[in-house]
Amino acid sequence: MTTGTTSAGIVSAESLVGLGTEVLVALGVPEPDARLVSDSLVTADLWGHASHGMLRLGWYAARLRSGVMNPVTQTATVLDLGALAVLDGRDGIGQVITDQACTDATRRAREHGVGVVAVRNSNHFGTAAYWTRRMAEAGFVGILTTNGSPAMAPWGGTEKTVGANPWSIATPGGSHPPVVLDIANTAVARGKIYAALQRGEEIPVGWAIDRDGRPTTDPSAAIDGILLPVGGHKGYGISFMMDVLSGVLTGSSYATDVVGPYVPDQPSGCGHLVIALDIDAMLGAELFAARIDDLIESTKAVPLAAGATEIFYPGEPESRAEAAGRRSGVSLPAKTIDELRALAADCGVTFNLHPTDGR
Repeated sequence: MTTGTTSAGIVSAESLVGLGTEVLVALGVPEPDARLVSDSLVTADLWGHASHGMLRLGWYAARLRSGVMNPVTQTATVLDLGALAVLDGRDGIGQVITDQACTDATRRAREHGVGVVAVRNSNHFGTAAYWTRRMAEAGFVGILTTNGSPAMAPWGGTEKTVGANPWSIATPGGSHPPVVLDIANTAVARGKIYAALQRGEEIPVGWAIDRDGRPTTDPSAAIDGILLPVGGHKGYGISFMMDVLSGVLTGSSYATDVVGPYVPDQPSGCGHLVIALDIDAMLGAELFAARIDDLIESTKAVPLAAGATEIFYPGEPESRAEAAGRRSGVSLPAKTIDELRALAADCGVTFNLHPTDGR
């Protein structure tokens, strides 16, 4: 995939992580941080969530070039109360800041049973499940909230002031892969609309309305318009509270003062809240594993509805997709490949994505 006409393709995850790492290093990001960011994006693609995958690399590059996101992340702990800390991201890279916050939260949880780290002045961190899953794999309940730029109107309103403000909870899965929930509070994550735009596809009715308040299936009109909340007023209410936890409480920006990752030249100001619970201290790791196995197995044993072939627990589809993708490769739209090729050339990096042999 180095020359010739571009088409959608399947490439090895390893080569895709390598390309992303080289691009970010060329922009001044230290290699370990660059690899972390790239891996988080590629993992999202492997899960089937292209909305949070490598299509975002160009957005990050533009923010690094403009100087609103610092390539070398230098966080500062501004409050330390043992189980509770406040971390200032100082406009560093969101993935790096969040990795530090999650690591710190689990360290505090080992000592106190619970660890809470509030983060201010951060940037977009990719998919929240990437971080909570890592906490679950370390033996903790991981909870992560964040806020984002305005995407929907408050219930009953006509102007965007409320972000999608996603949140994630993950736990160990006993004998299964981790149990992971990661949702935005809009009917769909805004990145999925960008992904549909890249694929040249329409979006379903019910995802968004255009700027005139009419239902739309055009992703461009949806981006310019207003996303709809999941569950009506309930989605709006949850999103509002996530902004309280992520922005108001942390001392970071909130509501219309938060800037999205696709804006190249304005500081983000987004905030996060990380909570880690030590399962072994609370219940015992072995007992928790037995109980979560029982819950998963009894849930999957429920009789199937018409047309259903299997019941999944939260996070199971992504675990399966990642395992398959590590073997067979990552599927990328042609537009994403074109953009990565152009970005690599612009950064002086050799574009070299390897196709997989499907084994």
